[in-house]
Amino acid sequence: MTVALMWEARAAEGRGEELLAWARAQALPYAPVRREDFAAPQDRVLVITWWDAAYDAELPELPEPDGELVTRAVHRWRFESRGVEPPA
Repeated sequence: MTVALMWEARAAEGRGEELLAWARAQALPYAPVRREDFAAPQDRVLVITWWDAAYDAELPELPEPDGELVTRAVHRWRFESRGVEPPA
């Protein structure tokens, strides 16, 4: 089974690149199957990690950044894969 963990934060104004660098520097105790880092307008950063694990497995997650780096608490979601479609 594949589980995706999503971690999303909004940086303090003008600190999006700093938050992205901070997120990229966070080492997990063991590597996921896949990891992607995203940036979006309004200094948002999203990290998705994919794991070969059960939905309710204990998996390492990125921590909360320093309070001055973000405008609010991190949002976290967990999803279970329901299949992958080949490219058209």
